[in-house]
Amino acid sequence: MRIGNKEKLVMIGDSITDCERARPVGEGLFGAIGKGYVGVVDALITAGYPERGIRVVNMGTSGNTVRDLKGRWQTDVLDLKPDWLSIMIGTNDVWRQFDSPTITEAHVYLEEYEATLDGLVAATLPQLKGLVLMTPFFIEPNAEDRMRAQMDLYGAAVKRIAAKYGTLFVDTQAAFNRVLEHLYSGSLAWDRVHPNQAGHAVLARAFLQAIGYEYDKGL
Repeated sequence: MRIGNKEKLVMIGDSITDCERARPVGEGLFGAIGKGYVGVVDALITAGYPERGIRVVNMGTSGNTVRDLKGRWQTDVLDLKPDWLSIMIGTNDVWRQFDSPTITEAHVYLEEYEATLDGLVAATLPQLKGLVLMTPFFIEPNAEDRMRAQMDLYGAAVKRIAAKYGTLFVDTQAAFNRVLEHLYSGSLAWDRVHPNQAGHAVLARAFLQAIGYEYDKGL
């Protein structure tokens, strides 16, 4: 696995990352790391690689767009001095265009989204040992669905940035698509956005694959 001994992994994003994590920093006792994929990642890293002492921190904030991430980047990323950083953002950037179509000041269109995320990656990457970029997703198998099609464009932007800077890349939409070949979307997320535990397991599994997690290590 790529993350080394005593290294810190900060995972930042929106409500899908947040999942009731503690404030101001999502780590510690009593579920402080949240109830979603970050908690699954932390649990499996702890169980599979206990000797490494890896520290996982959840800095997701519900409702955030990439514009919001930029506003809190200093306190919620740079000041925490992570060795590794994971970013998954974009759901609200797209969703607000559909559930609040008249409130245009809340919309983050593709050009701003890509430029902002690119700027954050460029400024932060030299300070990191590793960076994982995760696409936003919409748990909808029909690629012609309007919101799914728009989300795919934002996911493509993440892929371009990952290729540009040579970061690790997680195609979360592809991970969900494989599961959606067998399951109805409502069995993973009632609103096709906020995953249940099975959905969070899909995200955690995709992330762990990207960082080279070995499930049979030590067995």
